[in-house]
Amino acid sequence: MKFERLHFGSVVINGVTYSNDVLIDRGKVLKPKKQPSKQFRAQFGHTPVSVKEKLPWKCKRLIIGTGKYGSLPVMDEVKREARRRKIDLLIALTDDAIATLARNLKDINAILHVTC
Repeated sequence: MKFERLHFGSVVINGVTYSNDVLIDRGKVLKPKKQPSKQFRAQFGHTPVSVKEKLPWKCKRLIIGTGKYGSLPVMDEVKREARRRKIDLLIALTDDAIATLARNLKDINAILHVTC
């Protein structure tokens, strides 16, 4: 998987431009289903990552890119579930998350917020 560039509002992966958030699950690039987390939007001022979503848990490490400016909230339940599943969870700015992914994708899944 080749990460070519991140711009505010888009990311290029394997030559394809994605202008929405992306979920990487065992090498496949998918669009995350944020609808189940929208109920928490008022509480956080932004739709957070919650355990209500179908998260890519089949990995040893899950990386969550929180956007260019770190605006994507990650609910505490996600952190607890990662610990329960013995998954190394890295929450970082999307630029840093992509840099980590570019070095190694073995047993790593990701959620990348490409705006804010």
